[in-house]
This record gives sequence, structure tokens and C-alpha cells, in this order.
Amino acid sequence: MRNRAAKIIATLGPASATPQVIEALYTAGADVFRLNFSHGSHDDHRERIEIIRTLEKKAGRPIGILADLQGPKLRVGKFTEGRVRLNAGQSFRLDLSEELGDHQRAPLLHPEIFAAIGAGTELLLDDGRIRLRVEHHGLDFAETVVITGGELSNNKGLNIPNVVLPISPLTEKDRRDLDFALDMGVDWVALSFVQRPDDVAEARKLVGGRAMVLSKLEKPSAIDFLEEIVDLSDAVMVARGDLGVEVPPENVPILQKRIVRACRRAGKPVVVATQMLESMVHAAAPTRAEASDVATAIYDGADAVMLSAETAAGEYPIDAVTIMDRIIDRVEKDDLYHATMDAARGEPESTTRDAISAAARQVAHTLSAAAIVTFTSSGSTTLRAARERPDVRMLSLTSDLKVARQLSLVWGAHSSVTQEVNSFAQMVACAVLKAQTEGFAKPGERIVITAGVPFGTPGTTNILRVAWIEE
Repeated sequence: MRNRAAKIIATLGPASATPQVIEALYTAGADVFRLNFSHGSHDDHRERIEIIRTLEKKAGRPIGILADLQGPKLRVGKFTEGRVRLNAGQSFRLDLSEELGDHQRAPLLHPEIFAAIGAGTELLLDDGRIRLRVEHHGLDFAETVVITGGELSNNKGLNIPNVVLPISPLTEKDRRDLDFALDMGVDWVALSFVQRPDDVAEARKLVGGRAMVLSKLEKPSAIDFLEEIVDLSDAVMVARGDLGVEVPPENVPILQKRIVRACRRAGKPVVVATQMLESMVHAAAPTRAEASDVATAIYDGADAVMLSAETAAGEYPIDAVTIMDRIIDRVEKDDLYHATMDAARGEPESTTRDAISAAARQVAHTLSAAAIVTFTSSGSTTLRAARERPDVRMLSLTSDLKVARQLSLVWGAHSSVTQEVNSFAQMVACAVLKAQTEGFAKPGERIVITAGVPFGTPGTTNILRVAWIEE
């Protein structure tokens, strides 16, 4: 039982690859485990998935697994001496030649880049530390001038702000990784390098309903299609790493709030990620600024916050999850948090399921109910209830273990697998029993139940029932 509503995603890696550490991370507060396919082999990921599923059986709780695909990596090539020094104001050429680079030129083996850029386009190298401006270009080269100089070494990454590149977010490696991840039964697939709605549609077609699709917003061009991307996605991640390279740093907090708000309106889970407790890679405690960063994401209404290097390669992975759990718990007990959630709550859509979900929140608040219990076959009933951000706990009941695992990412959803219900009486009896056995309600308390009829039909939330927990 978690005493908080927002969830924690922990990335697995060399520092968290053993059954003992993974179990300790779960006990400390990790709700979902992320497998970063930019690193590690399929054998590494297979072993970690098996550890998680074994832990799941031991804990008796559904645990979510997120497969994060690498996406296209745009990089300059190699240099004769391994590195060069670029000075502001000098000319520097990028081209398709595989010849090793020097202080005058470098290989950039991505023809799609030369087809998309124009005079005046800014190119960012090495996470934005080096800036170039395109003076003129052809289909196989770009002559640039160095705006911000520095040392450039082999295979450094390249970012192009405000340019939509004619490339798929799924490389051949990603397609192999996706097939493997789906065969292993992961619950969520994170899509990198999303630039436009078509990218999400392409991934959804490949996934084929076997997992939920989470779109990582790390390209400024994606923000131009924010509503459409949110609509096509099952969840969204504010990937502040690459996003912070391609937009001015002062814009990142504004974009974070805008993305979170858009997801809240749509009732889609939203994750805030990247460098949340970065100093804990090497330190046993976070900085005050990092603690404030995590708290801000929770005040904004994020469904989940994510740890990357902190748990994958850091020296204090368990401490990082522990302090994140404490920060979330403290924020959610603050009166200002509840006032903020109430103020940010949008009007329900003109649908039966939204009306029922909004009414359930209001009824639970008015009656001081112990919990809202949702019956769901696809997860939609629980998602609509979570959209309302109720001030009582939520117990989500489903007969589908896969759905229960997917809901581990959703704000407030404490998922439990139960038998299918086929009648009103069975529904109420099951909700009352589960609310007691899962520790959500005691005799003499009331619960609010939402479900859909016909039972087991996705997207048909149309029932609201109040039930007593009898002595």
C-alpha cells in the first residue's frame, strides 16, 4: 500500500540489476520499472523482466514495466586525433564523406539533415555546448560558422531545434527492440524522437494493442502538435533532457506546465522526467533545488516522476527512490496541493463516463467516503476517475492482470486483480470485500463504486453506487 497518489518510475541498469536491489527499490516506493533500450542487451533486459515478474508474484501486487526505445541518434563522425577545438567565428564544414574529420570539417552521415536545413539554421553539438549556424548548404554538405566554440570529440550528438526531420522515430534497432519487448510482455512502450502525430500513429500500428504507448516530448516541433499527440498517445512524458537542449532553459518549466495541463484536460497520464535528483548519482542526499523540482512536478499534477541515472548507474539507487517517495508524500499532505488540484480541475466532457466520474468524486467528498472503487476492463473507468483527482483513495479492480500492470503508472490507482462480475449484487459484494482486504475501508465506512454495464465492456462507465462496509 502506497500512502501517495503520484507514482515513481525507476530505471534499471548496472547499479540495479540484481533481485535484491530491484526488490529494495520496489519496497522503497518504485511503482514502475523502466528498461532503457539505449543501453544493455536483450539478455540483460530479459533477466530484469524475469526478476520483476518473480517479485510481482512474491509481493502479490501488479508491477508495471516500461520499455524505452532509443530512437534515432544524430551524431557527428570521428576525428583523426579523436577531438578538435572549435573557435567562435571560424568556418566548419559538415558533409557525407566518411573521411575522418579535423578542425575544418567533420563527417555527418545523415543525408536527411542536409535535405531539411536551410541558411540560418542552428545546429547544436554535444548537448548544446557547441553552436553552429548554417551559412549555405547542398544535399551532401553544410558550410557553417561557429557561434559558440569548444572541444568536440568523436560521435557527439547533434540537435536541430525548430526543424522537422523527414525520419521515422523508429530505427531498425528500435523495431527489433520493440518486437523483443512485446514478446516479453512489457506493459508500456516509450517512443523517443516524436516530432508529429504521424510518428505516434506509426508506433501504435506496430504495437498493435499489445502494450500502451507513451510519447516522449523532447522535440520542440512536437509542441506544435501537442493536442493531437496527447490524443493519439496513451500517456506522455516531459523528456526535459533533449527538450532542454533544443529550447532556452527558461522555457522548459513553462513547457512542462503546458504539457501537464494538456494531459490533465485529456485524462491521459503524464510523466515528468530527467535530472530530477541528478546529484544523487554520487551523493546520498539531493540538493534543495532538486527536492523543489520534484515537488513542483507533483504540485503541477503529474501522474508520475521518473529516476534515470539515479537508479540505473548511481551509487545510492534505493536512497533516491526513498527520498522521492518522501517528497511526494509530503506535498500530497499539503493543503495547497489539494487547493491546486481543485483549481486545475477541468470541466467534465459531455459523456456519461465523465459525468459519472465527476459525480463519484463529488459524492465521495460530500459523504467523506473512505474510497472510490472502480471496476474496469480496459482501464478507461480508472483513468476517468484519476482525471478528477479525488481527495479520497482509489481502488481499481480488474480481471485483467495486464490492465492492472498498466494502471500502475496512473495517479492514485491502486490496482487489484479480481474475478469478473456479472451482476449489481456481485459488483457491490466484490467492492466491499476488496476495500476491506486491501485496507481501504473499515466497517461503518462508505465507499463509492463506479462501473459500466454491460459488465466487461470497455468504455461504458455508467454506474455510480454508494455502499456501506457493514459490521
